[in-house]
Order: sequence, then structure tokens, then C-alpha cells
Amino acid sequence: MKREIVTYPEPVLAEKAAEITEITPEIRALAEDMAETMYEGDGIGLAAPQVGESCRLVVVDITGPNDRSDLRILVNPCITSREGEVESEEGCLSVVGLRGKVTRAENITVDATDLEGNPVHIEADGLLAICLQHEIDHLDGVLFIDHLSRLKRSLYDKKVKKWVRQKKRHSA
Repeated sequence: MKREIVTYPEPVLAEKAAEITEITPEIRALAEDMAETMYEGDGIGLAAPQVGESCRLVVVDITGPNDRSDLRILVNPCITSREGEVESEEGCLSVVGLRGKVTRAENITVDATDLEGNPVHIEADGLLAICLQHEIDHLDGVLFIDHLSRLKRSLYDKKVKKWVRQKKRHSA
């Protein structure tokens, strides 16, 4: 079932997500819903906080949005090593109407478990490394806009405040 994507400045996006201690039917259903939501939104990654769930779960498929042939579901992912530096332009399903250049590690290693509780070890570079860092940031309450210049962030915050005021006027 497709879920609604939570957008900035919702508080859940700024919280550190809770570790998953047991893979329950609810966690499996959440992962399935997240994959569907990611694909519907033409995204290549989605973290549980982006659908309002504060737990350490991400779904990633960098073959998207069209191919959808490499879905990875990661429970409690953790970056265990980082090397190099690369700048890329990022956007986010939870940060409406903004893209920006972000510097991230060029190569990373991620350890996690899958939905069966099996260990997963990923050595990533390129788009997969960027995507994994972006999604794992979400689990720590960090958005890509937190990596932007103070000026660009300030301008975006002003725009969001204007949208919130307009939304309140229309709903009143």
C-alpha cells in the first residue's frame, strides 16, 4: 500500500530513528509499502522516517524509477567505512522543490540485515554510495538540506514557511 510521504519540516524527519530489534510482520509490511511508495514517487531510495515511521529501515533501488530490478531492503544499516569525496546533485521526496550539490564519501561500506535477519554487506561507489548515504542520513535525522550552504538553506526555509502559511489559509 502506498503511503503518504512526510515532508520537511515535519519533526519525524529530524529525529534519530529507533533500532529495529525484531523483524515482525509489521516491519515486513512497512518495507513492502515503502518500496511501493518509492516507486510511485519515482524515487531511488526511501527511509522509514519519510513515511512517518521512526525506525531504521531503508529501501533502495538505483535502477529506478523505470527498471526497478535491484530492490534492496536494509534493516539497521550502518556505514562502516568511507573513502574519498564526490560532489553530486541531490533531491529528496521529503524536500519538495529543491535540488542541491552535496559532498559525500565516494566509496562506502554498509552493513545491515535483510528481512530474513541475514547479514548484508555492501561495498558501494557511484550512485549507490550516494543513495545509501542519503537514506542512512534520514535515519539519523539529517536531511540533504543540512549539507547545503547556510544561505541556500535559509532561502529554502523562507519558501517552506510561505507554503505552510498558504496551506493554512486554504484549509481554514
